[in-house]
Amino acid sequence: MLPPLIPIFPLSNVVLFPSVFLPLHIFEQRYRQMLADALRGDRIIGIVLLKGGRDDIEEPPPVYSIGCAGLVSHAETLHDGRSNIILRGIQRFRMVREDADRVYRRAQIEPLVEAASDAIRGEVRQARAQLETLLASRLETTVGEAMVPGDMADEDLVNTLAQYLDFDPVEKQALLERDDAASRSRALIELIELRALATQPMAGLGPQ
Repeated sequence: MLPPLIPIFPLSNVVLFPSVFLPLHIFEQRYRQMLADALRGDRIIGIVLLKGGRDDIEEPPPVYSIGCAGLVSHAETLHDGRSNIILRGIQRFRMVREDADRVYRRAQIEPLVEAASDAIRGEVRQARAQLETLLASRLETTVGEAMVPGDMADEDLVNTLAQYLDFDPVEKQALLERDDAASRSRALIELIELRALATQPMAGLGPQ
């Protein structure tokens, strides 16, 4: 269960999903303090997407209200005070209001529990087979050639693909905001199919 108040780390191009790992490099002083406080406490940091993709327009810059909390599973402090960390997504949340009592942002949150049922699990299982077929065409991802791990749980696979396939951040945010894994898997398949269509040459327009 998430605590009611968590630190918020706004990012311009990253969306975290439950059960997915995210490596981050911490260098700004305010986020160094955020990390230090998190490591002394419950090790939880909330990742939220910046609206408009920039953090220098307003103060504080606007963010989407739904994010995902991550647990710091690994932290390495470098000699100059910067840190490399790995977050593991644990649960989605909705921001209720922000507190302004620290140098970094914190928010009162409402945890979001995803619906789960036999019907949802069955639909996600079917979606996995379709995803494996779609990704066999070697769609490019942000981490290299697309591969589908055979030993990964169905829902974890959907979330991992949603986080790491090369979609726009706003598209990933829309996937995160889906209420359950079945809905997310359907939307993910639609995005992959649209990208595949966009890269195909249009037939019937060349010389006859």
